[in-house]
Amino acid sequence: MRVVYFTHSLQSCWNHGNAHFLRGVLRELQARGHQVEALEPEGSWSLQNLRRDAGEQGLRAWRHAYPDLQATNYAPGTDPAELTHGADLVIMHEWNELALVAAVGTLRKRGARFTLLFHDTHHRAVSDPEAIRAFDLSGYDGVLAFGETLSEVYRRWGWQGRVWTWHEAADTRLFRPPAGEGHRQGLVWIGNWGDGERTAELEQFLFRPAQSAALPLDIYGVRYPAEALATLRRYGAHYHGWLPNVRAPHVFAEHLATVHVARRFYTTRLPGIPTIRVFEALACGIPLVSAPWDDCERLFTPGEDYLVATDGEVMTRHLRSLAADPDLRCSLAEHGLATIRARHSCSHRVDELLAIVAQLTPEKVPA
Repeated sequence: MRVVYFTHSLQSCWNHGNAHFLRGVLRELQARGHQVEALEPEGSWSLQNLRRDAGEQGLRAWRHAYPDLQATNYAPGTDPAELTHGADLVIMHEWNELALVAAVGTLRKRGARFTLLFHDTHHRAVSDPEAIRAFDLSGYDGVLAFGETLSEVYRRWGWQGRVWTWHEAADTRLFRPPAGEGHRQGLVWIGNWGDGERTAELEQFLFRPAQSAALPLDIYGVRYPAEALATLRRYGAHYHGWLPNVRAPHVFAEHLATVHVARRFYTTRLPGIPTIRVFEALACGIPLVSAPWDDCERLFTPGEDYLVATDGEVMTRHLRSLAADPDLRCSLAEHGLATIRARHSCSHRVDELLAIVAQLTPEKVPA
C-alpha cells in the first residue's frame, strides 16, 4: 500500500509534537513493506524556527535516527493530484492550509481511488472550533482524533461512524530504556512553554515542588519568553533550550524522574488525552509523576504506571519519595514500560490504522 501523509513537517520537531508520532508510524509502516511518503510545505514555520535556533546541524539528529525516512517538500500551488498520484491512503494533518485540505478532498469526491483521512491532534476543536470547522472535509472518508473526547466533538458535528480515536504512542525502536544504567540525578522536564496554557500549573506542580524537594531541575523546550526564563531562574531551574526529540531518551536516562503537566484544555475540555511525552517517558523507563489528569479512557494504571499529585504539596512528597526509594523508582519504571510495550507503541497504532482502512476499503489491506 502506498501511504501519503500531509504533515506540517517531518524533519522538524521544533514546537511540533506531531513529528514525534509521525516518524514512528511511518517507520513502522515502512518496516511492514508499505511505501510511505511525508509531504511538507516548503518553508514550514517549525523548520524555519529550528534552523534559526540550531542551524542545519539541528537536523542531523533526526536524520541519523531515521535514515530511511524521507520528507518531500512541495511548493505553494503544486497540483494536489500530482502529490497524491498512485496513493492508496492519504492522511491530512490538521496543521495544513485550508485550500490544500479542500483541494485534496475535492480529488476524492471526483473519484480519486485513495482512502482519505483527516488527522486531528490539537485542542482547537474546543478552544477555537470555528478554525476547525472552516476546513472543508466533505470529501473525506473519515477522521482520526487523538482522544475519545475529541472524537465525540466530531460525532456531534455529524461524523458518527466515520471518526476513530487514534491516540499518539511511543516509537519503541527509539524510545527505550538505556542499555546499561549510569548515574542518574535530579528531575527533567521536556516541554514548551505553551502560550500561557499551563503557566500557573508549571509553577505549582513542577518548579516549586522541585525546589521544595531540593532536587535539581533541568528544563528543555522552546518559546520561553523573558518572564518564563525569569521564573526558572527564581526557582533555580536550569534551562537548556531546544532538544531534538530523538535525543530525549538520552536525557531521560540521566535523570531520576520526570513530571507530566498537561495543558489546561486537556484537563478541562478534552480529558483523557495525555501529551506524547507520557508515552515516550514511560517507554524510556523513567519514573513519572503527573499533575492532575483524568485518564478517563484507562490508557494507564495511575499509581502503578506513574504517580499522581493532586496538588503541589503531594507532588513534593512524591518527588521526595522517588529520590529516597530506588525500589519505588524501579517499580514505576517497570510497570510503565510494560504498559507501553503491551498497548501504546507505534506498532499498535499501525495495527489500528490498518484496521480502519480495512473497514473502509477491505481490498486495500490484505487479510
